[in-house]
Amino acid sequence: MVNLLSLALNPIAFNLGPIEVHWYGIIIASGVILAVWLAVREGDKRGIKADDIYDMILWALPAALICARLYYVIFQWSYYKDNPGEIIKIWDGGIAIYGSLIGAMIVVILFCRHRFIPVWLMLDVAAPTVILAQAIGRWGNFMNQEAFGQVTSLSFLQGLHLPHFIITQMYISGAYRQPTFLYESLWSLLGFTVIVTLRHNPHFFKRGEVFLTYVMWYSFGRFFVEGMRTDSLMLGGLRVSQILSIILFVGAIGLIIYRRRNSHNPWYLEGSKLTTN
Repeated sequence: MVNLLSLALNPIAFNLGPIEVHWYGIIIASGVILAVWLAVREGDKRGIKADDIYDMILWALPAALICARLYYVIFQWSYYKDNPGEIIKIWDGGIAIYGSLIGAMIVVILFCRHRFIPVWLMLDVAAPTVILAQAIGRWGNFMNQEAFGQVTSLSFLQGLHLPHFIITQMYISGAYRQPTFLYESLWSLLGFTVIVTLRHNPHFFKRGEVFLTYVMWYSFGRFFVEGMRTDSLMLGGLRVSQILSIILFVGAIGLIIYRRRNSHNPWYLEGSKLTTN
């Protein structure tokens, strides 16, 4: 039975001649495509042109990917300094979500200022689609058998009523592991549902608060999930993602309070094509 359960899913989806196409890349790309489609739909309701979103993605996506990899490599430099050829192999995993968010944020701010688009509005439109893409993207980690948690038992996993293929994939290096990829994926999916349900309620979110709610939601869940993982990026004896999660969570709350005191800050739905009365 152990031999059957230890048969992991093939991370390679198919081959194009000598090129191996990984499930990791397919899943990440699928999440991005869905996110862009949803952002374009919501952007149209908020008065943001589809072409502006497409143009922004052309810059933001490469920046997010590069920064995600750099973020990971920096905190794993003890390995990559001796294996520089491995740095470009992102198809094997090893990209950090927080790094991608930093890169994308820089591009969004610069792009919006160049096109005279309200930065907070663009962030509000993009935020729910980003957390959905994150929920989908974690399944790329699942296929690569990474972003897993501490050793657990078969009975524990069965007690979660997980599908057999997930339990099988969680048999890693001779032991069953906590499916932390799944915990984060479900938390992100729940966050997407909550945010898109609330954002069209009149006088609920002010501009910028959809994005800041996303930051609070994701960082809160990530803090606890990160504590269960065994592959965390470390700074001294501290988990980098937990430190950043605390900073982002507290910072987002502080920004909401500060901006709520600004009476000139419009509501998210103000000026939209949706009826807000």
